[in-house]
Amino acid sequence: MVNGIFQPPTPNNEPVMGFLPGSHERIELQAELAKQMAEVVEIPCIINGKEVWTGNIVEQVMPHNHSHVLAKVHLAGEQEVKDAINASLQAHKAWSTMPWEARGAIFLKAATMLAGERRHEINASTMLNQSKTCHQAEIDSACELIDFWRFNVDYARAIYEDLQPPISPDGVWNQSEIRPLEGFVFSITPFNFTSIAGNLPSCAAIMGNTGVWKPSRNSYVSNYRIMKLMMDAGLPAGVINFIPGKASVVGDICMSHPDLAGIHFTGSTGVFRKLWRDIANNLENLRSYPRIVGETGGKDFIVAHPECDEEALSVALLRGSFEFQGQKCSAASRAYIPASVWGRIGSKYCAEVGKITMGDVSVFSNYIGAVIDKKSFDNIAGYIDRAKADSGCTIVTGGNYDDSVGYFVEPTTILCEDPMYESMAQEIFGPVLSIHVYQDSEYENILRICDSTSEYALTGSIFAKHRQDIEFAKDALRFSAGNFYINDKPTGAVVGQQPFGGARGSGTNDKAGSPLNLLRWVSPRSIKETFAPPKSWTYGFLE
Repeated sequence: MVNGIFQPPTPNNEPVMGFLPGSHERIELQAELAKQMAEVVEIPCIINGKEVWTGNIVEQVMPHNHSHVLAKVHLAGEQEVKDAINASLQAHKAWSTMPWEARGAIFLKAATMLAGERRHEINASTMLNQSKTCHQAEIDSACELIDFWRFNVDYARAIYEDLQPPISPDGVWNQSEIRPLEGFVFSITPFNFTSIAGNLPSCAAIMGNTGVWKPSRNSYVSNYRIMKLMMDAGLPAGVINFIPGKASVVGDICMSHPDLAGIHFTGSTGVFRKLWRDIANNLENLRSYPRIVGETGGKDFIVAHPECDEEALSVALLRGSFEFQGQKCSAASRAYIPASVWGRIGSKYCAEVGKITMGDVSVFSNYIGAVIDKKSFDNIAGYIDRAKADSGCTIVTGGNYDDSVGYFVEPTTILCEDPMYESMAQEIFGPVLSIHVYQDSEYENILRICDSTSEYALTGSIFAKHRQDIEFAKDALRFSAGNFYINDKPTGAVVGQQPFGGARGSGTNDKAGSPLNLLRWVSPRSIKETFAPPKSWTYGFLE
């Protein structure tokens, strides 16, 4: 309590566990992995706080061992989706009028549980479900989601308590009320980050909204465990309704419902554009103009100046491109390297990439796992095969793939003579880095090419030693990336430090991990109270 105002704990970024050999956290995580691999979880829909078993079951497998079934998932049908919407609408009044401090306390408790006794459970499920290494799971499903919950509660406090009141002249009291949206928020979440899956429905809920959560078909296990954690932390029935199901069923019903208040989306650009069109075509049937918030695709870049830290550049190329198999919307997937620099680092870079170990993520010595599913595997393999057949391309690392056991693709680097070649311009979402080697004198021109090559503008980085070259690149690439990095890889945004989001074809840039995102989930009301209302309708000028 500060000056009579509830003050939640000051948020700090959750420290990342190292999982070093012999450490307690490594031993405990390995035990949890063994436990989860020995069981097949049955996952229901969760509607109004109750488990709903539909009997329409699909299996969830491990990407790195697709014969191993992790879960049997009950998919929602039309009735379950309608019931979930109704449950969210029925929960809206009680939840939206609950003091924000009480709502925030639930998610602060969830953060504490995730930081403590539930950490290994959620990390293990993310490793097995999405083929993440212990480190990639830790920074995602533990640390980032803990940060989202802690920081979002503090951002909510600032929105509610620190809002500058409007001016009130004598005889009038003007007020501003922060209300949630009217209706339900439909959250559509991706497979690649458990933290994003947990954040999208919960940040809207912190601001008093209720909704329907459609998890990705490739992350049901980890997302279900997050849902259960929030319920165990005290989330009331109906506030968030967990609805695994086909997009054609869940999406169509939610999108056409008159009480749709908002869409919180992370996924492909094509799907988001279709959602936007569908909303526009249905506006006459909707009670409100829905808030549309989306983070979509990326074709993220690294541009090196002829005078740069070459060792740091090499590390950024490797880590930025290949961690989590390149399945990050922020992953470096195209690079522009001066000929002199590539001449010095090329062989060493290729040798280092060749050391990357790939396999079962429960073996902690493996640096990367498998890509998420057969569809993704085939798409990535197609890009590699077309590059192999193109005389303007040279594959200098990787180039092989095998889906006999898991969906494994070697970390692949393609040298492209044409800076506009398809793998330099199109999102691949896999462990493929395309490099265009340019003449040292063409730095300024390559920045223009980088800016104009792709439809996306999510993340990007530049490597340069001299300030004037850095400033020139910052200006030339001002609208090329919503998250811009200088002498660092273009991945690894931290809640509270680098609010995340991009523009152009990469989304609405509403910056997850900042107050800007939470402001999208409120609808303010201005209230004027007059203490001495006029008693006559006439004005003096009428005389």
